[in-house]
Amino acid sequence: MRALIFPGQGSQAVGMAKDLAANFPQARAVLDEVDDALGQKLSHLMAEGPADELTLTANAQPALMAASLAALRVLEAERGLDLGRDVACVAGHSLGEYTALAAAGSLTIADAARLLRIRGQAMQAAIPPGAGAMAALIGTDIDAAHALAEEAAEGEICDVANDNGGGQVVLSGARGAVERAVALASSKGIKRAVMLNVSAPFHCRLMAPAAARMAQALTAVDLQAPKVPLYANVTAAPVGGPDEIRLALVEQVTGTVRWRESVAAMAASGVSHFAELGAGKVLAGLVKRIAPGAQAVSVGTPADIAAFAP
Repeated sequence: MRALIFPGQGSQAVGMAKDLAANFPQARAVLDEVDDALGQKLSHLMAEGPADELTLTANAQPALMAASLAALRVLEAERGLDLGRDVACVAGHSLGEYTALAAAGSLTIADAARLLRIRGQAMQAAIPPGAGAMAALIGTDIDAAHALAEEAAEGEICDVANDNGGGQVVLSGARGAVERAVALASSKGIKRAVMLNVSAPFHCRLMAPAAARMAQALTAVDLQAPKVPLYANVTAAPVGGPDEIRLALVEQVTGTVRWRESVAAMAASGVSHFAELGAGKVLAGLVKRIAPGAQAVSVGTPADIAAFAP
């Protein structure tokens, strides 16, 4: 059984999907649809940069979705991939959940692009620049991370943002609290703690204004039940109907991305092959650490398409 998985912010790179668009009309059509939906030549920014503009949250989120769905459409056309026949389930990391929903027919590509633009802008606007921070903890587990966050908070917000697996957990919150957590980490037996270069403290309670904005935006969008099960970040379990999906997407803005549990649950359900579609190879690497018996590949270039076995 195969799962399709879709990357989150941080995997973006100038040039992503450029070769796919140059070689396959299906990929070009996806990028054109996203450009039209946003009223912006996002595809040109993806292809040519500059990197600092592509990395802006409001650009990176729809761009990563576009690159992933471009790869999916080419796999369908060139390799005969059939979602209903060949795919057991889908999942995405943070913004990748919107990509997964579009892949599974829950959202149109245009609606996914517009929602991700709103999401990126809302997350950026939720807290003044520099007031929040995120840090990666390496060589720890979720329980130790929660204990560290609680001790470091000292009345400020410090939450577990991502349980990525492979011993990697990310904290998010007020800058002072996150900096205290980094300073305390080694004394708690955590191998390494690194401040992340991010524009806002994602997936923590400071993002509540962005969650409210997404709740409003999602009420105006037509959502269908996904054609295959979608494992939600906040539950690490399949979500079904449109109302349940809307709730999961709103809760995801302030909640923990439970990626380790999601991959483990998919593997426990019988998934043995994971295909990460789009930019980067981050998720495939995490899968190999979370579910060592599973195979994981990344598909983002024409060569990857040629090597893919449906």
